[in-house]
Amino acid sequence: MSRRALLSVTDKAGIAEFARGLVELGFEILSTGGTAKALREADIQVKDVAEVTGFPEMLDGRVKTLHPKLHGAFLADLREDSHRKQIAEAGIEPIELVGVNLYAFEKTIHGEHTLEQAIESIDIGGPAMIRAAAKNWANVAVVVDPADYGAVLEALRAGDIDSMRLDLSAKAFRHTAFYDSMISRYLTKASGTNLLEAESLTIGYRKALKFRYGENPHQHGALYIDPLGEPGIAQARQLWGKELSYNNLNDAEGAWELVADLPSGACAIIKHSNPCGAALGSSLGESYRLARASDPISAFGGIAAFHANIDADAAMAMTEKGNFLEVVIGITISEEAQKIFRERSGWGQDVRLLEAPLPPRRPELSVKSIRGGALIQETDEDPGTAWRTVTSREPTPDQMDALRFQWAIVQHVKSNAIVVGTSDRLLGVGAGQMNRVQSVRLALEQAGDAARGAALASDAFFPFPDSVETAAAAGIAVIAEPGGSKKDADVIAKADELGIAMVFTGVRHFRH
Repeated sequence: MSRRALLSVTDKAGIAEFARGLVELGFEILSTGGTAKALREADIQVKDVAEVTGFPEMLDGRVKTLHPKLHGAFLADLREDSHRKQIAEAGIEPIELVGVNLYAFEKTIHGEHTLEQAIESIDIGGPAMIRAAAKNWANVAVVVDPADYGAVLEALRAGDIDSMRLDLSAKAFRHTAFYDSMISRYLTKASGTNLLEAESLTIGYRKALKFRYGENPHQHGALYIDPLGEPGIAQARQLWGKELSYNNLNDAEGAWELVADLPSGACAIIKHSNPCGAALGSSLGESYRLARASDPISAFGGIAAFHANIDADAAMAMTEKGNFLEVVIGITISEEAQKIFRERSGWGQDVRLLEAPLPPRRPELSVKSIRGGALIQETDEDPGTAWRTVTSREPTPDQMDALRFQWAIVQHVKSNAIVVGTSDRLLGVGAGQMNRVQSVRLALEQAGDAARGAALASDAFFPFPDSVETAAAAGIAVIAEPGGSKKDADVIAKADELGIAMVFTGVRHFRH
């Protein structure tokens, strides 16, 4: 029997060179449609699959490789005498290598398309061939990635393809599983079903970046991208600096999500996943200086993000003496700003400069792994439409502006979360404490005298009036909290007694 390889690919990168190498090794090439045409144009002899099956392509190409003459060849275990006998009786010749990749479903749905066009981009014959060959990896080498063509040819020439078979099989099943995950999610959404209401959820991620290590040096880590997810920090483009780490991107995510909730021109600084500064100045440079002033000790070695196109003014502010940042993120970073970062003393290759698309303000999936499973929910996006004043004293317009600025920040602080500030600046943060009044104390202590007349926001309700008493003692003028405590009446009464205006937002923002 001659050596046979079937090649049928959508991604034709390198396919002619691969086929030519196979022919030199004595393989007969079987192929279909566009792949066969491309190989013939490269002067490579090809046999059409229809010649093997004796059955023409039909249903506009939906049926062309779904045939026993092919699948018998893919699935025959040549170590079994009974299998060899059965395919011989059926006139089926074995196929030793299958090179297949799939219809460009992902490309179709990322462009303008109809549901019908998406359906026609769902490959049926391709996954069937890949899965059959991958199941029979002991007898068939299955190649789905053009990046593997060279290594496969080298192994075939050396007579060592057996050492690659299992790896190629596993990669093939990853390929089809990833492909099916996109289709299942797309069709689930198209049918109007909430993904979190479905009986199962399959999310396919594609590796984008391997880290030297994960959160700690003894942990492996990598960045994977969700091809159907909304863009955000995972799609950031690095312009300059050392390679990114797991912790860099984890904190960059926090900074970027926060600053996207603030007005255009704002700056936010994150350290260890919590905000340590946020401000909106008259210029980007002033926005950074005010944000840093909130907590200059914590800001050192932090991550600065701008809801803006970073200009030279911002770059000059961030490279002033005493500053050090791990990552700087903007929608874009001007050439002049990049030059300043590269040339100013103490920076050079240290700072990582990222351009990133602003994340959308609509719910996406949030995935948090736990041992043995995952907690999945919609992302926390607050429309801010349920606010109501609950005290006899109404907030002034300036105080409402301050509450909204601080409310945008508090949802990005680890719970129990308290923030104190004005309509354009964060002054103090209390994060991650086991009781809410302690978070209040920490935020007020950091704000100091600037807390007098400022606004305070709490991510969840006050269970007792003690937090209001503590805030009043520091001079807080207005408070925003969700409401919903059994003690709401006592909390409101205490605010009225102490002359504090209070707004219930109707939305809680736990962040654990």
